[in-house]
Amino acid sequence: MTSDVTAAVWAARQVARVRDDPAGRTALMRRCYSGPFGKAPRHLPFRRAAMSFMGWQVRRGVLRPASGDRPGSPWWRAVNERILRDGCEAVGLSGGLPGPASSPAVDRWLSFAHRPTARAWYGAHNGSVVAAYLENRGLAEAENETERFFLNVVLCRVLYAHALVAAPRISLGPLRPLAPFLGDPRLGMTGIFLQLSRVLPDEYPLRGTVQAHLDREIGFGRLLDFGVIVPRLQQLYEWSAGELAEPGLLGCVRDGAPVYAWPYAERRVWQPPRSAALRLVRRTLPPAPADRAGAVRGGAVRGGLGGASRPPDP
Repeated sequence: MTSDVTAAVWAARQVARVRDDPAGRTALMRRCYSGPFGKAPRHLPFRRAAMSFMGWQVRRGVLRPASGDRPGSPWWRAVNERILRDGCEAVGLSGGLPGPASSPAVDRWLSFAHRPTARAWYGAHNGSVVAAYLENRGLAEAENETERFFLNVVLCRVLYAHALVAAPRISLGPLRPLAPFLGDPRLGMTGIFLQLSRVLPDEYPLRGTVQAHLDREIGFGRLLDFGVIVPRLQQLYEWSAGELAEPGLLGCVRDGAPVYAWPYAERRVWQPPRSAALRLVRRTLPPAPADRAGAVRGGAVRGGLGGASRPPDP
């Protein structure tokens, strides 16, 4: 796999070929986990979580071409494209195409390629996701109110899934020994955190109010979002900003309320409904105190773990 074309240019071409083909995007995502030479057995188990998230987007129709009677979402298309492009570029670099990596997120994908662990996968995947969120905020603002609300929910969930593996004290408090198992992207549980099929219909754009959709969320989803994630949102975003070396992520939360393309004045939507089960979960799994949780500010966010350098071959 050698060429005078850089890995970044090669990746951009691969993505351009499938830009208006949701099935083609899915196939390209699948191929990325096979590596540059079609054989990467240590990476394949991680494909499960990526394909679950991808399948949910395809079913909703958000990746449909921008033209047509039922166009897809410009925001979702751009975010999905960023993830695909970063993954393809890392495959190209691993296969011998010239570099350098075009972004820190690509370097994280290379780190994952060299050492495929759960923490490395989340660093790569969420590094691309957060970068895509930040660079496409204008497109997010153009979505309707209900879509914008759930863009925040998706971000909360992918950050939380990462923290289960890499920051168990923040994510699950007294039950932290269970956190790495629950968040492992190689296992089926991760699909619960990376998609919203139990609360959102498979349609785009969403119709109805935010509250109407929240009223449909019952059982585990409601306990997860309002009982576990919401009480630790500020810590979660601060930790994630440091872990991913993305200080811009701190602009997506304010006083524990998500504010990505969402007004702080409308933060009441993040208040939990009255429920005995929710109160029990909150008492059982309280957020860790800030001084022990590893919440990061200032220099820690600027430095982070980053993954900016490529590790030596194992």
